Amino acid sequence: MKPFIMTVLMLSSIIIMAQQKSISRKQLLKTIIDQNVKSTEIQEITMAAGQGAPEHLHLCPVLGIINSGEAVFQIEGQEKRVLHKGNAFYEPKNVRILHFDNASAKQPLVFTAVYLKEGNEENIKFIK
Repeated sequence: MKPFIMTVLMLSSIIIMAQQKSISRKQLLKTIIDQNVKSTEIQEITMAAGQGAPEHLHLCPVLGIINSGEAVFQIEGQEKRVLHKGNAFYEPKNVRILHFDNASAKQPLVFTAVYLKEGNEENIKFIK
């Protein structure tokens, strides 16, 4: 009986070790992008407490993720929503972004933006 118990314990240890070394994947965003991407630009952007971005649009699609803080986010024609740390977002090209504002009056908002470019288009165009 002892060899059986030892074998079970060894197999359990191997399984636990394998689980600890496994790669975990969590889907954050899945979207269709109608763009012939020839280059990318990645920026980390920090917005001060209470700061809001003016109404704007992007001349290329933008993917991003909130690194810290919370953002009030609204694309024209969609509901306003709050993005939390770890949330991913997509801003389509040539569509008005009505809100990308720091939701906190006390803490900065930090996010990473990935601009998917066809050529040498500007990253952002302010409307107001």
